[in-house]
Amino acid sequence: MKTRHWDRRGNGGLTFTELGFGTAPLGNLYRAISDEEAAAVLDAAWECGTRYFDTAPLYGLGLAESRVGRFLRSKLRHEFVLSTKVGRIMKVCPPEQRTGIGKFFNTPSRREVFDYSYDGVMRSFEASLERTGLDSFDILFVHDLDVFNHGTQEACDYYVEQFMSGGYQAMISLRDQDVVSAIGGGINEWQMCQLLAERGDFDLFLLAGRYTLLEQEALETFLPMCVTRGIGIVLGGPYNSGILATGPIAGAQYNYSDAPTEVLERVQRIEEVCRKHGVSLPNAALNFPFFHPAVVSVIPGGQSVNQVVSNYRARSTPIPVELWDDLKTLGLMRQDAPVCETWGIESE
Repeated sequence: MKTRHWDRRGNGGLTFTELGFGTAPLGNLYRAISDEEAAAVLDAAWECGTRYFDTAPLYGLGLAESRVGRFLRSKLRHEFVLSTKVGRIMKVCPPEQRTGIGKFFNTPSRREVFDYSYDGVMRSFEASLERTGLDSFDILFVHDLDVFNHGTQEACDYYVEQFMSGGYQAMISLRDQDVVSAIGGGINEWQMCQLLAERGDFDLFLLAGRYTLLEQEALETFLPMCVTRGIGIVLGGPYNSGILATGPIAGAQYNYSDAPTEVLERVQRIEEVCRKHGVSLPNAALNFPFFHPAVVSVIPGGQSVNQVVSNYRARSTPIPVELWDDLKTLGLMRQDAPVCETWGIESE
């Protein structure tokens, strides 16, 4: 698989496989899978060449970290790049009080407690080491520091201040001690990524669903800033949580909810252009983010071997430049969206 080498700090950096693997589905997201099924999915990702894995305490309330850790303990540490997240402490609770009922299934009985303080970040980091059984992570992201997760701007502002005065200092300390190679944020809103980038010294952002075939507003100011500062982007949610994979069908998901009419209509128009050029909508959606020079890896995830293999094949599918030209002509893509290769790509 092709790789992209990132070295913002001049210390050797990290080498990302173009396709990474997001492990939220391995936390029994939307449906329960067995340990054996999860292991088969990870095996398939590895066989396809994937060497970057992203996880978080939230995914299955610790289940995803346990599963990916069990898998990666059988590999040599220098063979893979691994990121996890901080900002939540998982507390044991009665089953009826656990976080994610109806979203995560057959998980440990734990509830999330947001904690972006210095001690909270350190405790979360240590717990993640325990759950994975590994000795280190390469990247530490502060998780979900956005309005989408905290409900109001006021609540989000409170946690941002808690983080910048506490948890951020913990992450800087871990990086300064070479406990982790890079720090950043795993966030659903590009505006909050930009706010953090303006206030601190961050290396990478995992931007979920905000630079896709469907929406490119991050090109306004945030992504140009990343290019100028050498900040890398891991692109999560390339299918906008489902609709760019399924198409505008009944019940199609956008931002983890049923897609509104205007989104369904826009995706239908995009899909019509894809069909004109003999390209499937998911293939176009997966390939689009790779053209931006800040993107180091795209992490679509997957809950089955077929999904993993399908993503790998999609990345290997050539997309005619005329497809992107038509989308721009029809106003379905920003004119300033990059649509040609700008990375010096290495191949493994």
